[in-house]
Amino acid sequence: MYLEIDFNSDKAFYVQLCDQIIIGIATSRLQEGDALPSVRQLAEEIGINMHTVNKAYTLLKQEGYIRLDRRCGAVIAVDADKRKAMHEMKRELLVILAKGSCKNITRTEVHELIDEIYAEYGTEA
Repeated sequence: MYLEIDFNSDKAFYVQLCDQIIIGIATSRLQEGDALPSVRQLAEEIGINMHTVNKAYTLLKQEGYIRLDRRCGAVIAVDADKRKAMHEMKRELLVILAKGSCKNITRTEVHELIDEIYAEYGTEA
């Protein structure tokens, strides 16, 4: 698995890790049941603190993207709770769409952008 941290980004390292793992799941590079590297292994591989990786894994577990198993470590386990995911997505989209509206981004432009992103995931719109 290839993860890369942008050390010049304003985004926290653990958030970058979470985002990349979620995108990996969405693009099918990571599949249900795939094991992630151990906290120590991943921290050494990308050159960050183990506590940072642990924080990312904990957040991913809380959000239902992975499960932590004492024998297998961190494993991709996407939460099947679609209603909860839809509610969270709506809450986040409210702010994103409000920002877009303030910048005069049209509904059509938003739909085109969403279609473009979903095409990258290989998901039907």
